[in-house]
Amino acid sequence: MSRRPAEVDRRGRLIRESARLFRERGFEGTSVRDIAAATGLQSGSWVYHFKTKQDILAAVMEEGLRDSLERLEAIGGAALVPRDRFHALVRTHLETILSPGQDFIPVLLYDWRSLAPTARPRVVALQKRYEAVWDRVIAELHRSGDWAAPTRVDRLLMFGALNWIAHWYHRRGRLDLGELADEAVRFFLRTPPRAVRGGAVRRTVTRPRPRRPG
Repeated sequence: MSRRPAEVDRRGRLIRESARLFRERGFEGTSVRDIAAATGLQSGSWVYHFKTKQDILAAVMEEGLRDSLERLEAIGGAALVPRDRFHALVRTHLETILSPGQDFIPVLLYDWRSLAPTARPRVVALQKRYEAVWDRVIAELHRSGDWAAPTRVDRLLMFGALNWIAHWYHRRGRLDLGELADEAVRFFLRTPPRAVRGGAVRRTVTRPRPRRPG
């Protein structure tokens, strides 16, 4: 039986507020009373949606992955050249961890060890689908020559760098998310964009001008 709209809204608010609290205070530092106060629900009424705080944590992680995965898989299926597809993935990932109200994936990153082992297989299955999109695009970049120096751990190194941005990025700083995505792509690929001319793809390289004698 499907949930009524009001129940769906309460469940969604409960997940969103829990994600915010888990990100700010950590899973262990957030109590059931904290969640109830943030959502306006009585301490026992959220049990209608989730039996335990562990169930809420699992829902937060799954919700974030499903939302991000939907956007990533759409990019993966779009008619884009590898570099542009990679840029779109980077921009989407940064939005997922840095945009206001996007607390789900940071909770996954920082509170993974708090998740009960029985709940992990569901989350891992979504993670593998998420990572598979990146693996396909990185393989495209290898074949196209856009990824200058491929390694066997490209994705792991890339995620380490992208996810760490959450520790130092400020939305009121010098870079907006679009500019940050541009810089990240430039850092990872270390190759100039290629220009398409007459049906052939060429890499645009800026060569230094020769010095005049004397």
